[in-house]
Amino acid sequence: MKQILLITALLLNAATGHSSIKLKESWKNPTYSPRPLKTILALGMSNNLERRADFEVALANKMARPGITTIAGTDILLRPTAGPIDMVYLKEQIAAYNIDAVVVCRLIKEKTRVREVPGEPYLLPYYTDFYGYYEAVYPVVYSPDYLIVEKMVQVESNVYAVTPTGSTLIWTGTSDSFDPSSAHKVISGLVELVVNELEKLEIIAKPSAK
Repeated sequence: MKQILLITALLLNAATGHSSIKLKESWKNPTYSPRPLKTILALGMSNNLERRADFEVALANKMARPGITTIAGTDILLRPTAGPIDMVYLKEQIAAYNIDAVVVCRLIKEKTRVREVPGEPYLLPYYTDFYGYYEAVYPVVYSPDYLIVEKMVQVESNVYAVTPTGSTLIWTGTSDSFDPSSAHKVISGLVELVVNELEKLEIIAKPSAK
């Protein structure tokens, strides 16, 4: 039976959170025939070991539902450093745990933009007396300008179907997180976005209504 490797690895080296997140691009392989996924491994790629583990656990928990067993990479893969996983070891673990799905989101870019917001003129009452008008207006003709620092983190997520001879891309998506502020928010937002899209495209089944 063909195995399926669902990979969604998260690279959050510089990212710290999000206040809003949206799916910028989404593409599904039109030749892919949906099939039940029974065991899914959630992986993260990050130099931050704690953040990587948090992501893997969050993604595994979000995808868990009746009929699907999910495994966080941190539970079965020995990765004491921030370096890459040995591919032979990774394949051995996938086979040992009978995994037919593995999840990789990688950080494409992070950028910070400083935007100047011009001051607004104060609305003052009309003065019939010039001296009163001038004395009231000249100190506060304009409010001070100020700067806004905006952050954007862009993450790519891929889903691959693995066959005995190789693998095939099932789905790829790019998401943008705006104004990151906490690791917990960016992880939960990304996990929610990716899983919802996989459900919508019927790559994984939606959880049964209680």
